[in-house]
Amino acid sequence: MKKTFVFALAGLLFLGGSSVVLAGDQAFTWSADDPALEWGPCPDFLPDDCRIAVLQGDPAGHNADIFFRLQPGTKAAHHWHTSAERMVLISGEMVVDYDDQDPVTLTPGTYAYGPSRLPHTAHCQEGDDPCVLFIAFERPVDAVPTDEGDSEY
Repeated sequence: MKKTFVFALAGLLFLGGSSVVLAGDQAFTWSADDPALEWGPCPDFLPDDCRIAVLQGDPAGHNADIFFRLQPGTKAAHHWHTSAERMVLISGEMVVDYDDQDPVTLTPGTYAYGPSRLPHTAHCQEGDDPCVLFIAFERPVDAVPTDEGDSEY
């Protein structure tokens, strides 16, 4: 049986609930280095130093936004999401490898779209900066590990 990690259900516990921003009619901003931003751990199948921060919305609901952070030289294992992902790389250099497609290298400012349920891996290239990826999820935030081997870069 595969485990599905719903960041919101476990995530509200590791983030203490205070990172969930319900903006209402207020505009707001976040930057990846904002000291008020609360970073929590990623699911167990991802690297120990992987972190997630909820930027806006309820990750158990629809239309939540997060920052996803990998340290240089680390890799997110083969997985998929129930939701499509709309992403922009904020820092670092990240190789994303969706099944049956050529890997792509994201640099800061690059937009990428990932369809729902399409398995993939992500690798933060060696360098000085961690990879921080902004991700907008349409459906609840989750990650489902696969039994497949990781793709090569």
